Amino acid sequence: MKFSENWLRSHVPTEASRDELSATLTAIGLEVEDVTVLGEGLENVIVARIVECAKHPEADRLQVCQVDAGQGGLLQIVCGAPNARPGLIAPLAMVGANVGGIAIKAAKLRGAESNGMLCSAKELGIDADASGLLELPANAPVGTPVADYLGLPDASIEIKLTPNRADCFSVRGIAYDVAASLGSEVRPLDDAPVPAQSPVTMEVALEAGAKVPRFAGRVIEGVNAQAATPVWMAERLRRSGVRPISFLVDVTQYVMLELGQPMHAFDKDRLVGGLVVRPARAEETVALLDGRTAVLDEDFLVVSDGQGGHGARAVALGGIMGGLDTRVTDATRNVLLEAAHWVPSAIIGRSRKLGLHTDAGHRFERGVDPELPRIAVEYATRLILDVAGGVPGPTTEAVLPDHLPQAATILLRRARVARVLGVDIPDVEIERILRALGLQATTVAEGWRVVAPSRRFDLAIEEDLIEELARIHGYDRVPTTLPGGATRIAAPSETRVEPGMVRRQVAARDYFETVNFAFVDAQWLSQ
Repeated sequence: MKFSENWLRSHVPTEASRDELSATLTAIGLEVEDVTVLGEGLENVIVARIVECAKHPEADRLQVCQVDAGQGGLLQIVCGAPNARPGLIAPLAMVGANVGGIAIKAAKLRGAESNGMLCSAKELGIDADASGLLELPANAPVGTPVADYLGLPDASIEIKLTPNRADCFSVRGIAYDVAASLGSEVRPLDDAPVPAQSPVTMEVALEAGAKVPRFAGRVIEGVNAQAATPVWMAERLRRSGVRPISFLVDVTQYVMLELGQPMHAFDKDRLVGGLVVRPARAEETVALLDGRTAVLDEDFLVVSDGQGGHGARAVALGGIMGGLDTRVTDATRNVLLEAAHWVPSAIIGRSRKLGLHTDAGHRFERGVDPELPRIAVEYATRLILDVAGGVPGPTTEAVLPDHLPQAATILLRRARVARVLGVDIPDVEIERILRALGLQATTVAEGWRVVAPSRRFDLAIEEDLIEELARIHGYDRVPTTLPGGATRIAAPSETRVEPGMVRRQVAARDYFETVNFAFVDAQWLSQ
């Protein structure tokens, strides 16, 4: 799991330094594998607009650009980037800046004066792309420091997760652990329902039983699919290892990374009738987003529409990848947002069977919070309306309540905590840790009755909770002690005869010792 440090800090306020944050993550079991620092030392680098470009008289590959830096008048910059053109908004390192170890000075390049340097993403230290200038959105405010505009400096942190910590495949999931360890609390998520402005919905039928017990969807009409992905969203995606594609696709990726719920956006106008979630048929095919056609069997799940009859055409491979025919494009006007709960047993191994590996499948194989689908749809709706507009219909859910996992109540005994850990953790500290992790704890005589949040599949027995306490309280604070005890030497009684002596005496009287084997058929023993 890779994520932006600043993104994490937006969920959990802390004064811990980057090194302290990394050390904390590793100490609580979220091992930090790599930290890539981004955009440090960008003083005197600002947002600028190229006004004019002219060919350099002495060099074919260079252009002499007149650049507006928002400070009155134009600066002349010599630039060799292939994408330099009038109207382009790009970062400009002013004279006095230090970019990529290069001190920027006024200079003459092949006889032409240059008063700064237009920069690529690689020169700014925020990406490996050095193919041309970093192109900023047309509405980027000229003269603004690039660091402020792009939310820099930042760091891309990659952690190694054990299979039981599926909840940490999201920034918010990681935030709970960090908050508990650093004595903070996770900021509340703004997941208030977005009021419907239209009655339009999409009917959904669940025909896969316990394999898909919940499916949430919402229609948003009149969306501007060509709206640009906001810079803050695009940068968070990039720093999490995801390349921005288009706004409607980026929203679903963003929600998955932030909340942990994979989503899909359909072009509603390409769907026929309602949706059916069902097992695939033998030899059924589905055209996937990556361009390949998958041949399925009954072990797979699909989302289908009504083209050719009820549930006839598969339009998505359940829990793994969306379909090519119903994808959103720049021409999309009406969107259907989808978020479902696919149980791990219905997804495990299916991607590998097709030679696929997707972020959605990776998460569903390990388990996703069954309460997240509606929250994710509401959250994505708000993001879409803020950027691309549209008229939302009501959020609808198809639910099979009997097949949804139920939260178990676990008794956590303070005496058991002390016995297992060998250290007494104060009650107030135990309650703080449980609360910070998002657990509900009720005090009882022996200790606490604890209900784990729906995202924590790994908490099922008392020892699981004790492990959480040890993790957050700190393994280094559990004392190292050697087992103690004295050996008692007792003199043998003169009246006691050793068993070996008894055997020898009995054998000397022509008796035989019989050893019967227990792991044989009962009839053999009777014979």
